[in-house]
Amino acid sequence: MSGDVRYPIGELARRTGLSVKSIRYYADAGIVPPTDRSPAGYRLFDDEAVARLDLIRTLRDLGVELATIRRVVDREVPLPEVAAAHAEALAVQIRVLRLRQAVLTVAARRGSEPAEVDDLHRLARLTARERRHLVGDFLATVFESPDDRHPYRGVLVSMTPELPDDPSTEQVQAWLELAGLCREPTFRASMRRMVRQHAADHRVPGLPRPDAVAVVRDGVADALAAGLDPTGPEAGPVVTAVTGRYARLHDLPDDADLRRRLLDRLTVANDPRRDRYLDLLSVINGWSSGGAVAPAVDWFSRALRARMPDPAR
Repeated sequence: MSGDVRYPIGELARRTGLSVKSIRYYADAGIVPPTDRSPAGYRLFDDEAVARLDLIRTLRDLGVELATIRRVVDREVPLPEVAAAHAEALAVQIRVLRLRQAVLTVAARRGSEPAEVDDLHRLARLTARERRHLVGDFLATVFESPDDRHPYRGVLVSMTPELPDDPSTEQVQAWLELAGLCREPTFRASMRRMVRQHAADHRVPGLPRPDAVAVVRDGVADALAAGLDPTGPEAGPVVTAVTGRYARLHDLPDDADLRRRLLDRLTVANDPRRDRYLDLLSVINGWSSGGAVAPAVDWFSRALRARMPDPAR
């Protein structure tokens, strides 16, 4: 019968893939005691010892400490209970490793000095409340002290990142970059000017209407897709259509003053960091990306400038 088979320690090592030294250690520790001894006094083991050693090797590979393994093989504690506890502990370790990987990846990409690495590490370890405070301070500056009655309340919510409890490395990297943008004074000032211009474009009696950026984005979509040269003659009708629509929305003549006003708004709006913020926000919140406005604004600004009179003449 297979239950009567006895294996010397060398054969046991071959069957389990463990070293003779390791098996001797487990035997001496009483975790896998020998079943019998040969007439010459050598330790012999049965099939149960093979099964115990296979379990020990698996649990050791999974990082379970030896004291717990002893309790499992001695049936003092159920294996599912041990597995659940260690899976939870590993999840915590994985989250920590992801944070470290993200910090080191960003630091390497930027060529960071020690002070910046320390700052990145601190940002990565912020609590959810601390993250909300950092972003909330940025949005308060941009939108002028938002509260529950703020007219841009919906926009504020849509611009707030929510890093999940178990973020991916990419999400942590995105958070680190977005947090840097939130603290950048020039970006804050640029976004504040955009909001003010957006508000000015909506400060017109009647129904809500698109602002300058929305009019341009909608008006040049086909031209961008077709790859038209903004300074070429084919762009002329596109410019006329966009400026004409903007003039009608504001009940103003489509003249040089209106075109200068539109160009001023687009100059402020043509900050690629806005699109970058929204892209990072999409990564953090798990949203689909897209909706960049910088290409449309840049194309139309070039097209409009090419058709503006030279002030030096």
